[in-house]
Amino acid sequence: MALSSSFSTVCMFFVTLTLMPTTPYCIPFVVFHGIEDACRHKGVERFTEILANWSGTQGHCVEIGNGAWDSWFMPFPKQISIACEKVKKISELRDGYNIVGLSQGNMVGRGVIEFCDEGPPVKNFISLAGPHAGIASVPLCGSSIVCVLVDFLIQLAVYSDYVQDHLAPAGYIKIPTDIDGYRKGCKFLPKLNNEFHKNATYEQRFASLENLVLIMFEQDEVLVPKETSLFGYYPDGSWCTVLPAQETALYKEDWIGLRTLDEAGKVKFVNVSGSHLEISVGDMKKYIVPYLVDNGTAQPPTAQPPTTDESSILQLKSFQHIYQQIDGLEQDNIRLQLIN
Repeated sequence: MALSSSFSTVCMFFVTLTLMPTTPYCIPFVVFHGIEDACRHKGVERFTEILANWSGTQGHCVEIGNGAWDSWFMPFPKQISIACEKVKKISELRDGYNIVGLSQGNMVGRGVIEFCDEGPPVKNFISLAGPHAGIASVPLCGSSIVCVLVDFLIQLAVYSDYVQDHLAPAGYIKIPTDIDGYRKGCKFLPKLNNEFHKNATYEQRFASLENLVLIMFEQDEVLVPKETSLFGYYPDGSWCTVLPAQETALYKEDWIGLRTLDEAGKVKFVNVSGSHLEISVGDMKKYIVPYLVDNGTAQPPTAQPPTTDESSILQLKSFQHIYQQIDGLEQDNIRLQLIN
């Protein structure tokens, strides 16, 4: 009789567990901001906070050095080394996390995925306007003292050792009509894209992502070409056309596992209307939030009426005429625009 009673109790316990409603498991995420920005700036703070609120999970903005200055002048190997050590020290990330990259911040995020030894696993990578296949020119910077330094460094020769070691964006400039100079002098993008000296570890790590979301902005005039956000680029030796990702050697030869991910249905190629980093709230909920909730399998939360705070102006510090920043959340639109 006692045995029968115990068995009934155990059965009831498992039935209760089975009938209990399940709560989606939300792993934390990190944000890597763009050039001439910082985690302490109000816009980045609010962007991270909004995504955390919508997804119901914890968000971290990972800062590199002092933020704005080092985003320009610290070479990428050092930026990635700092980012790698920081994500290792965030205890909440130890079982895995997602990355949200903004513009140049995507290069840091990818570097962490590919190069960070013994780092916590990255589940989903959501990329907004990332220069993944390179850029063919640097956007006009303006007339500030920092911009004068940038222009001076570029004029020295973008593939020289000095410029490569002292100007971060030079590490992903790929002039299609100077592939020989790029091959010999560019120190970062060829390694990141596993282009000339193949490393199976980099490919395996990138191909281990559960979801890769690539978002291109249709009216983007900052990235040249804009299709680099989707791994599209000019063919070697020509400016005449832009190849879609699937027609590039990077994809066809599967340098970093992009084709492997795509054939497994894990890559989302997304086009949204807007200039560089100008994204609507609707598109954020559709293309970003689901991949921060339950590993991308849950539906985005129902939109709530905006509060006064949510409709207030969000401001990310930026250089004049360089990389768009969040400057407002008005009604159903977050606008990331140039600051003139």
